[in-house]
Amino acid sequence: MNWIPLSIVLIYIILLYLITWLTRRLSRGGMVAYLLAGRGLPFWVVAPLLTGLAVGGASTVGVAQSAYKNGISAGWYNAAWAAGAFLVGLFAASRYRKMEVATLPEFFERHYSISGRVIGVIGQLLLQIVIISVQYVAGGAILSSLLPDISFHQGMFITAVVFVGITLIGGFWAAGLTNIINVILIYVGVLLGAIIAIGKIGGLRELVARIPSQHPGFDLGAIGFPLILAWFIVMCTMAFSVQSVVQISFAAKHSSSAKKGFILGGLIILPVGFISAVIGIAASILHPGIIDTAEALPRTVLSLSPLVAGLVLAGLWAADVSTASALLVGSATLVVGDLIKRFTAPDLQEKGERVISRITVFVLSVFTYLLAVFVSSDILKTLLIGLSLTTGYTLVTLMTLFWPQVCRRGHATWTLLMSMAALAVWFVFPRMASFFQGIRLPHPIYFCWIVSLVTFFLVAVIDRRKIKEQAD
Repeated sequence: MNWIPLSIVLIYIILLYLITWLTRRLSRGGMVAYLLAGRGLPFWVVAPLLTGLAVGGASTVGVAQSAYKNGISAGWYNAAWAAGAFLVGLFAASRYRKMEVATLPEFFERHYSISGRVIGVIGQLLLQIVIISVQYVAGGAILSSLLPDISFHQGMFITAVVFVGITLIGGFWAAGLTNIINVILIYVGVLLGAIIAIGKIGGLRELVARIPSQHPGFDLGAIGFPLILAWFIVMCTMAFSVQSVVQISFAAKHSSSAKKGFILGGLIILPVGFISAVIGIAASILHPGIIDTAEALPRTVLSLSPLVAGLVLAGLWAADVSTASALLVGSATLVVGDLIKRFTAPDLQEKGERVISRITVFVLSVFTYLLAVFVSSDILKTLLIGLSLTTGYTLVTLMTLFWPQVCRRGHATWTLLMSMAALAVWFVFPRMASFFQGIRLPHPIYFCWIVSLVTFFLVAVIDRRKIKEQAD
């Protein structure tokens, strides 16, 4: 009966490409038209674009993977993402839109220095490349579970072909409009998966009764308060400074669209993690002893009826594709805007910008696909560690927006460098990581924030050069 879920996935792919093809004219023009949607996204496109970015492989397959061992508490990941979206919507989204920039590194050069921009690009690209690679891993797990004849690596390749094709053809407009379909399908998928998986066990009471004694089940605090707090710190930090997130506000039609879109997006993001965690708990009962826990959610869904399995897995795959598309556009914007146009081809015309943008999307997709082969199979852990890089970006950005009087020319360069060094030290010197974990600081985000804050304070004392201009 594999032809039924396969047919559903194929229909979904055709629908995405149809929407992309019909709307491709919206992206005609230069870099701003292709990679920033001509700065014309209304709030009802901003919200699903943000939701599609947030709810990817980590928010579904990754959360279920964690819930297979840690129970419902794994759902705090999405709650943390939603908190970040709310904070940006309330305090920063409208300010970002008014800045009229394409990237955060461009913003850093405007206020600080060229070195701040270059270092900013390097860190952002490293971060986003890791996150894109994680989406290949999740996509491969979903498709290989859906269709036994498709291997894990073949599933990664098919995932790449779909989201790269959509991005190449339609740019940021295509990512936004297709995400409307993706978000609907995501909710249909995870809700159906949770409801029917619980029903297959015998209902919610039977699910609770059959949870193994050593499994935390529905204990919301099972993973521990320090780790939950770390997730909130990571995601709230990330939401203010990851290029693919802030680029959505840069591309909004106006300030109010950015603000309303982020707040609405946060509301949509909030429940998905806990729903996916329920499926992970059900998987621990229906399929005990799974070695590769990334397959917990796909394997559970596959045991349902073919029609339901097709809808659910198409929804999960939609989550993966929607995230990867937005990330790929954000990464291409960094390369084209901050490297090519800034340093090698400043007089590039609209047609040339569009061609270079598409070439960049393709090259980045190939590179991230090759990297995905070596990415850890622990999706959520890999992603959350990578996001610790954003501490320096967030600190410099928020201080520039809200307290520019204390900012100095050297802040962007040194704060970014030291936050990157802090994350590297965490892994190079495991004794330091063990020390922090011993005092109940279980995540490198704490160390990165301590180093970033100390660096910012020292630069404020030593460097007396004020930033070039005050933020709006």
